[in-house]
Amino acid sequence: MGFLTGTPQCTEFAIAQDIATTLASGQETGPHGEVALRVLPIVGNGGVRNVLDVLTLAGADVAIAPVVLADRLRETRTFGDISDRLTYIAPLHIEEFHLLARPEIGSLTELTGKRVNLGEDGSASAVLGREVLNRLGVKISESNLGPEAALEGLRKGDISAALLVSGKPISFLTQVSQLDRIHLLPIPYFKELLEKDYLPSTLRHNDYPNIIAAETSVDTIAIKSALFAYNWPGGSERFRLLELFVRTLFTRFPEFLGDAHHPKWHEVNLAALLPGWRRFAPAERWLQQQSGGEAALRKAFGRFLEGKPTANPPDREELFRDFLRWRERNPGR
Repeated sequence: MGFLTGTPQCTEFAIAQDIATTLASGQETGPHGEVALRVLPIVGNGGVRNVLDVLTLAGADVAIAPVVLADRLRETRTFGDISDRLTYIAPLHIEEFHLLARPEIGSLTELTGKRVNLGEDGSASAVLGREVLNRLGVKISESNLGPEAALEGLRKGDISAALLVSGKPISFLTQVSQLDRIHLLPIPYFKELLEKDYLPSTLRHNDYPNIIAAETSVDTIAIKSALFAYNWPGGSERFRLLELFVRTLFTRFPEFLGDAHHPKWHEVNLAALLPGWRRFAPAERWLQQQSGGEAALRKAFGRFLEGKPTANPPDREELFRDFLRWRERNPGR
């Protein structure tokens, strides 16, 4: 199965790797060691091209993409009517705007007229970064370098700031040290200008201890992401493969909540809806079969917690496994 993601430096690529490595384990193998399902991450730009590649690229089945970009492609019909060609499996996490700046830049308005890297052309950070800066009235000289080149440009002074749009924490940013004197610049959330497409968010010391001082934080904005899929014809080989992927991913979802995986997994609610889009039918069917859906599952989980101490609760993954075992012993509850 082809899984389109962002650049290797971004969190979305780490999420795809989490899925690929986790689902590769625990499968029965054939006589020659073959497995039923293998997920192959494909490097994309995390933006419009991810959606286009799912629609047109042979072997590309699913993609992580910003919801706001998918919505606009559907509404503007840039690639024709994609309502029946693209479906969603589940909403994922939010992706924060990380605006790295040189030490002499103290505010967003000081970037006016300066050279700012927004990421590779067509990427989410380029498309949406340009839009946000325009809405906020900050006119810049745009460059479109990759993350590594942008970081080097910041260090040398060739650019004044660089934008990365990806889920926090981005492991790539551990390459930034205090010696670089590069800091994260706040992006103010002006509700009247940004509310329709963006969310307020905050970057904290725990996210980036090498950049953000203790007991301080940096306000920023964020967008929602989702796992989209090509709407293969029912009964086709690719449809059956995608159905196997969804069933395996959803069934083994508790495994992604452990410490070995990216913390963004804790933001994922598989049963959440994506307005304006149709969910892949086998995914919808799997969710409906889980004791009547999310509401019933929450009630059952609440009954499981009755009488248990609330102070110092056990690890979430361990608690969830206990809950599943309890449900097996108490069917129908």
